Amino acid sequence: MESRLDYFGNGVGAKVLRHINSAGKALAESGLPHATQELVKIRASQINGCGFCTDMHTKDAAHAGETAQRLHLVAAWREATVFTDAERAALELTEQGTRIADAAGGVTDEAWARAAEHYDEDQLAALISLIAVINAYNRINVINRQPAGGYRPGQFG
Repeated sequence: MESRLDYFGNGVGAKVLRHINSAGKALAESGLPHATQELVKIRASQINGCGFCTDMHTKDAAHAGETAQRLHLVAAWREATVFTDAERAALELTEQGTRIADAAGGVTDEAWARAAEHYDEDQLAALISLIAVINAYNRINVINRQPAGGYRPGQFG
């Protein structure tokens, strides 16, 4: 599989990515736990069928010390006993926020309340923003058919 265009090397694409990357950097430096951030990125990428981002974030998470068991169970988080209640709330919010077009009511009050039990306002703002940012990355890569499998942890700095 080859990408449809060199989005990373295209002037417009590169400019857009610089802005999205700036948002991603702000989120990485937020008070939202790093492990939660990676789980959110992985789950949204799985839902969106973004192989490039799934490859990247599973490798980054493993490189940061995430266990193989937890990485293998992200897609089945509801049945898995290896996630904290806070992580489960973040994953639920991620799923509903990613599938927003599929749900007439969007994100439920119950999902929001569960997340709000575990995260303060700054962390909630980071969580909402992270869900939006990873969905933007996913859409760029899926539309462009960006190939997966060749990412190396830390490749993009």
